[in-house]
Amino acid sequence: MDPKLLLVFGTVVRAGSLGAAARQLGRTQPAISQQVRALERLARQPLVVRGARGIVPTEAGRLLLAHADAVAARLRAADAELAALADARSGVVRLATFPTAGATIVARALAVMAREHPGVEVRLSDAEPPEAFDMLAAGTVDAAVVFRYDDQPDEIAPPLVEHPLRRDDTLLILPGDHPLATRRLLRLADAAGERWVCGCVRCRDHLLRSCARAGFVPDIRHSTDDYMIVQSLVATGFAVAFLPRAALEVVTLPGIEVRRVEGAGHRRIGLVHHTDAAAIPALRTLRSVLEAVSAPVPDPDPDPVELDLERTPGC
Repeated sequence: MDPKLLLVFGTVVRAGSLGAAARQLGRTQPAISQQVRALERLARQPLVVRGARGIVPTEAGRLLLAHADAVAARLRAADAELAALADARSGVVRLATFPTAGATIVARALAVMAREHPGVEVRLSDAEPPEAFDMLAAGTVDAAVVFRYDDQPDEIAPPLVEHPLRRDDTLLILPGDHPLATRRLLRLADAAGERWVCGCVRCRDHLLRSCARAGFVPDIRHSTDDYMIVQSLVATGFAVAFLPRAALEVVTLPGIEVRRVEGAGHRRIGLVHHTDAAAIPALRTLRSVLEAVSAPVPDPDPDPVELDLERTPGC
């Protein structure tokens, strides 16, 4: 059955006459009459009769009228839902993020989204950058918050596009009673004889490259992706470490000192998605919110790094 004929039939019955239906639909009365007759041929029986007060549906007509009303209602609902998506009032965005960003900028962004865009649902997946890129390629997420260090090649190429969110300084974490903690200006070579703890593969590679430029090979004694463990090992004097600044914005354990160090570099955090996904209204909304909340928490005194922040983990 032709749904267009069904919708015209519903308008005819609700309007009460062919002429009134023609005016509502912007067509001629003969055209409307032909469409009603075409629907009756498909139904193989009369659907309307002329009564004293105009068009009256037969039993078959009343049955079809219920379906015509249901089709019209579903079309109105579809139109409203599409309009909501187009205006970014609703929708679902599947987002991958590495833990540090998830605990900082993504968490802040979700709070804003819930308050200002409650119809947009963001579904999070925890993934380090290599895994996040695989998820983008497989289509299991719409976008990913990723990072790369400044001495690492850019891996974003079409069909992917990246929107920068923030620059995250790499900081040297020392035990509170370490001799280097008394100095304000440090070079990476000053830590050449230290035992180190490092995290994910990217962070380890960055440490190795940075130390190579400073003229030494770091003595890596411990490896963990959990920044709480990293800070605990440093606080108890077992090692020193590089940590990205975002990791200390969420959790800073007592017993450690944080220093900027020449040669430590930084990492860049960005939102990555396929070029075609830029047209998705809900994703555009999430991107604008992420950009708005991504500014790092400022240091009250730039050297040494003083962090009066709440205390979390993650890589």
